[in-house]
Amino acid sequence: MSFKSLVVLAALATVLNASPLERRVTCAGGQTTSNEACCVLFPVLDDIQANMFGNDTCGDASHTALRVSFHDAMGFSLTDKSFGTGTDGSIFLFGDIELTNPVNLGIADAFNLEAPFINAHPEISVGDFIQFAAAVSLTKCPGTAQPTFMLGRVDATFPAPNGTVPAPTDNVDVILARMGDTGLSPQEVIALIAAHSIAGADDIDPTLMGLPFDSTPSTFDTQFFVETQLRGTVFPGTAGNAGEAMAPIKGELRLLSDSNFARDSATSCFFQANVNNQKLMASNFQAAFAKMAVIGQDVSKMVDCSDVLPPVIPLPGSEAQAFFPSGTDQEDVEQACATAAFPSLPVLPGPLETVPAIVQDPATDGNCDDDGSGCVLSEFPAAAKRSVAEL
Repeated sequence: MSFKSLVVLAALATVLNASPLERRVTCAGGQTTSNEACCVLFPVLDDIQANMFGNDTCGDASHTALRVSFHDAMGFSLTDKSFGTGTDGSIFLFGDIELTNPVNLGIADAFNLEAPFINAHPEISVGDFIQFAAAVSLTKCPGTAQPTFMLGRVDATFPAPNGTVPAPTDNVDVILARMGDTGLSPQEVIALIAAHSIAGADDIDPTLMGLPFDSTPSTFDTQFFVETQLRGTVFPGTAGNAGEAMAPIKGELRLLSDSNFARDSATSCFFQANVNNQKLMASNFQAAFAKMAVIGQDVSKMVDCSDVLPPVIPLPGSEAQAFFPSGTDQEDVEQACATAAFPSLPVLPGPLETVPAIVQDPATDGNCDDDGSGCVLSEFPAAAKRSVAEL
């Protein structure tokens, strides 16, 4: 491990393990924070809370903001500088180039959602905006651990090339190698996949939108790890889509890569360890997300502004209990971890269910298209207000 990597890890450990930050600075709006440099974030927070997320309760806007944070971060390599500078905003700054990458299909939604707000807040970098919006999105989803946020990313001066973001059609070894080249371990890769517990797919099946990856897509809980381990029996729409595997419940979509992670000997035990262990899942994701959010950046030159973020929403104890969805049980588990049995879980009573699609936020529609056309920040208006009907 390089000296720089050790410095980054030490800095992140300090952020995650420190005692509550001492609040000693009063900003112009009356808010308090630990560092005056963080005051710049409060107007951004107020704007996106009211006008980008609105009354979103871990819905489409939150899912969209979280997804793009990962895609931007992957433009980095420990061994090849041409891959980009990580969490640097290149996914939007060079949207007309990077969004032509097939693996970035659907990130146009995030561009349409966030571009007006980025233009309205030039006081922070594009890289900072993307990661700040993602951190705020996590506070909308019950069950997450309190995220962190470091301010001071340097924006990209060139686009990341195709191939930096892993594809759901890639095998486990390929994905782990690509993400390992950004500095993420296999354990951290699985920790980050917990984001799929609050996510959905818009483009894997071209005939359907908002297909959730588990039956509780508005809750950061361990159901994703339960349901991905169950035998697949159905497609939510058409069969034969690249990157898709059969799911256990109607209405649910399973990524081929997720299915493989749950069953590959290199990752299956890390995957299964999350089942019905909310605390482990949340804490591992918290640490991995903090590391991912500064990939490629010099943390020693950044400021910890974690205390600007809203508090998270606790997950009621009853909802932390994982379960087998109606119509499934222990016999449907495709056991893969060789060193530990799959936990025994209750079966949700009732008839077989169809998981409803995630309602799409109209703000994700706009000039930016999936092929990269229209994805130029300067072409989006600075005014970012939306009507009550749209929120």
